Amino acid sequence: MRKVIWLLVCILFIVTINFASLALADEWVKKASMSIPRMWFSTSVVNGIIYAIGGIGSQTGVTNLVEAYDPGIDKWTRKADMPTVREGLSTEIVNGIIYAIGGENSSSQLATVEAYDPATDTWTKKADMQSNRWTFATSVVDGIIYAIGGWPLSSAVEAYDPFANRWTKKANMPTARYLFSACEFNDMIYTFGGWTGSSLSVIEVYDPRTDKWTKKKDMPFFTEGFSVNVLNGQIYLMGGMGTDSVVWVYDPVMETWTKKSDMPIARDYHSTSVVNGILYVMGGTNDASGNTSYPEGIVDAYDPNKAPKRPQIEDTKGKLATLWGKVKTSD
Repeated sequence: MRKVIWLLVCILFIVTINFASLALADEWVKKASMSIPRMWFSTSVVNGIIYAIGGIGSQTGVTNLVEAYDPGIDKWTRKADMPTVREGLSTEIVNGIIYAIGGENSSSQLATVEAYDPATDTWTKKADMQSNRWTFATSVVDGIIYAIGGWPLSSAVEAYDPFANRWTKKANMPTARYLFSACEFNDMIYTFGGWTGSSLSVIEVYDPRTDKWTKKKDMPFFTEGFSVNVLNGQIYLMGGMGTDSVVWVYDPVMETWTKKSDMPIARDYHSTSVVNGILYVMGGTNDASGNTSYPEGIVDAYDPNKAPKRPQIEDTKGKLATLWGKVKTSD
């Protein structure tokens, strides 16, 4: 009887350890750092490679630097510089071409648009936007790029057709703002948070087919300077002023929010991209004022499929049932 009890204690101890290890499972993995730490840059993915473009850093000031990150080999490679030095720009992809839009040089906001072809590592000048913008948001629906809001404080929306190389004015966003983020989901553009003198919790959705905006239920928090990405039918919101290292997941259908495992470090004004179901969080700052003397070059990868799961006890050979039977008969 004593041996059986000790055996049960050992099994329970092992199960307890397994519970603890699962509870502490690490969803985040540190990757190779950017060669030049920076913030207010933009990233886009072409053929599984992440291109980090422009930005501002303590080593460079405002820059036109372009680097490519290959998640498969965890390595950064320098590419052809963007023609225009700028930060607070936005980038989007249409047919494998990266369009770098707007931003700010050391003195003024820009309407500049330049296209980068990763296949040839070359840049081409394109038609300027109708208005200058900094820390605005962009999204692509059906091959058309939409530029939304930004600083100088604006609610203006304009659409760019890469084939016609032409910008067209669209319906204004209801809330003028900058330092917000946007993403495409089911051919709709979702805009989150931002800044107008204080952080916002607003969510507004744009339908390009009808050129109309719809207000959604507000976020349960206020934030700006964060990032959003769509993954597995959910929208991941990461970091930002007021949300720091927090990761939130938004269900666009249910309009609900779920908190996930925090990022290893707090980040604002960073950039994120998705490759093969993995979210890569890059650069930014962890200084509350957005001071460029504290930009981060750190890259962390988040795999939502490796989140801790409820532990299960596997007993394929019926050993536990036999053991409990022995205890019962011994009594």
